[in-house]
Amino acid sequence: MTGELSILDLFLQASLLVKIVMLILLSLSVMSWAMIFKRSKVLAVARTDAERFEDKFWSGMDLAQLFNEVKVRKERISGTEKIFYSGFNEFARLSRVNGSSSDAVMDGTIRAMRVTVSREVDALETNLPFLATVGSITPYIGLFGTVWGIMHAFIALGAVKQATLAMVAPGIAEALVATAMGLFAAIPAVIAYNRLSVKVGKLEHNYAAFMDEFSSILHRQAMTSQEK
Repeated sequence: MTGELSILDLFLQASLLVKIVMLILLSLSVMSWAMIFKRSKVLAVARTDAERFEDKFWSGMDLAQLFNEVKVRKERISGTEKIFYSGFNEFARLSRVNGSSSDAVMDGTIRAMRVTVSREVDALETNLPFLATVGSITPYIGLFGTVWGIMHAFIALGAVKQATLAMVAPGIAEALVATAMGLFAAIPAVIAYNRLSVKVGKLEHNYAAFMDEFSSILHRQAMTSQEK
């Protein structure tokens, strides 16, 4: 095959509708790659931050002191730190209001942390639905362009008296590029969606485990205070 069937030439020779389909697929592919890199970085930072904070949390540092350190930068915290902050803040507030009721204190504390976990997971899942959508619809968008291009090629072929393969091949090749572009957009999006979803699931499990462990520590403190 010569340069006559290069991707650029096939695009330029395609019908207007097929060109529009190709441009849509190219745009979706670029957007999905941008989101893949962005979410990968966000999840990597979230994992690193969670490990760093848990190391400090389990170092034996006084919880009140740790809370004061986190409180100073409460507008910039996320993940495990935010779960710790919301839980300890609610625990301290309810302890002052319901000092003798450890059950009420713990119920409120756990609810506050669950809300924070839910919000943090929602933040981590940002853009993942878009990747899932790109992965599911772009093959069909490409297929639509291919069907239209082939139909256009055969209609043009019907206008000539003697049809040859050389006459129909370029038109079909132009149309098939749309399917190839649809797969090019879909495959990375599906792979990235699955990998990023697994990472989000691991972080969610990590957050839930930390919440349970922290709840146990606060529960012991509440029981100790009640006994006093």
